[in-house]
Amino acid sequence: MFKFLSAFRSDQSGAVTVDWVVITAAVVGMSAISFFIIENNSNSLMAAAGDAIAEENDF
Repeated sequence: MFKFLSAFRSDQSGAVTVDWVVITAAVVGMSAISFFIIENNSNSLMAAAGDAIAEENDF
């Protein structure tokens, strides 16, 4: 049993997979945050542009 635990502890074959999973999750999270920030700012910009066009057409 001790040999099995020692071998299991020293095995590094799955370490790279864990790193890639963490990196991928971080990229997906940052992409989602960026999407919502861009969406909110673009909605504000579209509303301002629509208001400016509406004011211009009020004659």
